[in-house]
Amino acid sequence: MIRVTELSKSFEEIKAVRSISFEVKQGEVLGFLGPNGAGKSTTMKMLTCFLAPTEGDATIFGKSILDEPIEVRKKIGYMPENAPLYDDLTVDEFLHYAAQLREIDKNKEMDAVENVLKICAIKEVQFQGIETLSKGYKRRVSMAQALIHDPEVLVLDEPTDGLDPNQKHDVRSLIKSLAKDKCIILSTHILEEVEAVCTRAIIISSGKKLFDGEPHELKEKSSLGRVDDVFRAITTGAKVEGVTL
Repeated sequence: MIRVTELSKSFEEIKAVRSISFEVKQGEVLGFLGPNGAGKSTTMKMLTCFLAPTEGDATIFGKSILDEPIEVRKKIGYMPENAPLYDDLTVDEFLHYAAQLREIDKNKEMDAVENVLKICAIKEVQFQGIETLSKGYKRRVSMAQALIHDPEVLVLDEPTDGLDPNQKHDVRSLIKSLAKDKCIILSTHILEEVEAVCTRAIIISSGKKLFDGEPHELKEKSSLGRVDDVFRAITTGAKVEGVTL
């Protein structure tokens, strides 16, 4: 499981994340929800050991991001925002490269690549150059590299941002199919994403945690069942008709 304790991050005078605490258990999909600039990506970069926290700590299946960052990285599959890839490689070359970075045994490397090609439904573009792929396929390839070592934890930063409705549906279906055996955290500013995929939601704004509960609890705070109204009321502090916080 994931346990985050009073995690904070400052960049000189800017406090990007302010004493956030939460837990994620196996089988949960936690939606990290907030407006742009809320601190979602910064939190994910700390959990994946790309950024060191200013204060606080987090443990991934008992391994501290401060004391055991290499062990933490072994347990995490990370899909960064915008899914950066090596465009000059084919999908097959890139996934073999990812497998080698993850130190997968040479005798198991081919099976690992074949497995994620199947899971992510990218077999048909296996030998195609990454630069020629659509956004949807690039997201799937990025998801495949995150899964190549069969991690216990998946951290997905804006996994469907910029995709068309069909592509969003495909990526969300994939996330739901993976949820049973893993801890999954996904950041998003898309409200429908939380309702479609997540078992729990955390709302943050200006680096602070403002809500932690199940998606249906957000709906229940609005007499009209409008999650977007509740989200606006929570993140801005404004009074919104029909919303009770």
